[in-house]
Amino acid sequence: MSGVKINRLQIENTKRVKAVTMEPSENGLTVIGGKNGAGKTSVLDSIAWALGGNNFKPSQATREGSTIPPYMKVTLSNGLVVERKGKNSSLVVTDPSGQKAGQQLLDSFIDKLALNLPKFMEASDQEKAETLLNIIGVGPKLSELEKKEKELYQERLTVGRIADQKVKFAKEQTYYPEAPQDLVSASDLIREQQEILRKNAENESKRRHAADLGEEVKRQNDVVMELSRQLEEAKSKYMALVKDLEIARKSAQDLKDESTEELEQSIANVDEINRKVRANMDKNKAEDDAIAYTSQYNQLTADIEAVREEKQNLLNGVDLPLPSLAVEDGVLKYKGQQWDNMSGSDRLKVATAIVRKLNPNCGFVLVDKLEQMDLDSLQEFGRWAEAEGLQIIATRVSTGSECQIIIEDGYSVMPGEEKTSGMPKAPAKSWRGGF
Repeated sequence: MSGVKINRLQIENTKRVKAVTMEPSENGLTVIGGKNGAGKTSVLDSIAWALGGNNFKPSQATREGSTIPPYMKVTLSNGLVVERKGKNSSLVVTDPSGQKAGQQLLDSFIDKLALNLPKFMEASDQEKAETLLNIIGVGPKLSELEKKEKELYQERLTVGRIADQKVKFAKEQTYYPEAPQDLVSASDLIREQQEILRKNAENESKRRHAADLGEEVKRQNDVVMELSRQLEEAKSKYMALVKDLEIARKSAQDLKDESTEELEQSIANVDEINRKVRANMDKNKAEDDAIAYTSQYNQLTADIEAVREEKQNLLNGVDLPLPSLAVEDGVLKYKGQQWDNMSGSDRLKVATAIVRKLNPNCGFVLVDKLEQMDLDSLQEFGRWAEAEGLQIIATRVSTGSECQIIIEDGYSVMPGEEKTSGMPKAPAKSWRGGF
């Protein structure tokens, strides 16, 4: 991965800097060392101002005590020469053909976060994650899936609570196994009772009719015996009556009266019966509701798992700035750790890698305060930057051999070299991960 890098710097009278000239390593780490207050951070602020525009201009840009305005000159690897000079620190950008350009050209290939890494590091966990997802091209789709997952989760949470309530409510309901399935109607029972009483009354009428016919036969038989004169007439009537008697007796002999005792008891207890029926119906409804909501909860769980699998499939195979870098549940993680659990060196590495990926046309990143890294971590960080083809210009509170240039009282000197005048005798040495 290539990009525009800084070939040479010349800074004078800016913030704490009196005179600094350096040639950073093309790839890897260039460490600017020095004691606190020597002017290390002023070098990075000057680069940011020179290349990033007046939004990066320090509030007190001119070195204290100096009557000469700030001067900055940055030579870039694409041949552009960037200068800020004069009373108003006017910007002059000259391209290789000698044509002048301006801030718009610089903005086309220099990333703002590369000049201000703390802005990324101080962002919220969600903002860091969104930056990474947008870099790898899955931000909008993953945001849509995140939203869908949250909606399903909230819906499942509500359904789960209702299901639990329904199950609990169903268990608390009393059930009467002996009660009928449907509600009992008192009017229906009374009508049924009245129908039985009507049939019994008809039976009684038939019995009385049969008895009356029997009496009449006896009387007519006596008449026949006593009144021979009327024998023929009485005999005829007798024979008819005998026939009617036979029919009536056959009709009446199989009749059986039905008892209304059970219906009378049901009529008397209809309210209690219906209370039990309603209780059973309520319990059955509660159990059905519990089953339905439990089924809905299980379906929502499956939907959430499907969304999560789709999210994972979306992230699988994308070109991440670092191995072991991921976004889980909308949070940036590196080696399984969230930002607040990462070591200081890992935070710098993650931030640098993401900012580098944000604009591949910008081949450098400015990093302040590398003293939080031990020498082993610093060396590993340098090797990683070199392998990435990335130029990192960083500061460190140190005057040791890991520093490529030392800032002493606003001047740049080589490690082990005594400051003699305003400018060093030689440019900074290259450092590619080793001391």
